[in-house]
Amino acid sequence: MIPPRPSGWEADDLDHLPQAPRHTELIDGALIFMMSPQRSWHSRLVENLTFALRQAAPEGFEPEREMTVRLDKKSRPEPDILVTTAAYDPDRTWYAPTDVALVIEVVSDESADLDRSLKPFKYAQARIPHFWRVEDEAGVPTIHIYELDTMTGAYVATGIHRERLKAAVPFPTDIDLNKLVP
Repeated sequence: MIPPRPSGWEADDLDHLPQAPRHTELIDGALIFMMSPQRSWHSRLVENLTFALRQAAPEGFEPEREMTVRLDKKSRPEPDILVTTAAYDPDRTWYAPTDVALVIEVVSDESADLDRSLKPFKYAQARIPHFWRVEDEAGVPTIHIYELDTMTGAYVATGIHRERLKAAVPFPTDIDLNKLVP
């Protein structure tokens, strides 16, 4: 695939790339393909965490999985889970950062560098208020929670959760992490 312009790909181009693999992301004008098979642990965790968040979310917050966020003209990453405040639109293919309260990345071997450094940096630049990173610690999920410091425009760690996640923001959440994967 050849970019349509010398400056690279743009966010809106993703909607017109039928030949691109599923879960294609755009970071700074470069297409990112996650071609490795997804591990069952990752799939189950994303599915069950999305369900748990749906159970906890009050009206006005809607968890979604595998939807892109149009951070700017050249970046449209796809977090594993996001929580949006936007109204439901069945034809939607992306969310604006202003409509996203929380992004969650579940770290896998092939996405580790992006999930731990570049994506959080880009999400913070876009002023998404909450970021969670899920790590696999010997088969058990550990959730690292970050909140945007509006003065610095950077995320600050607010907790590391093992066994149970209790959080007050973006809405009250209490999840038994041991039940997210068999």
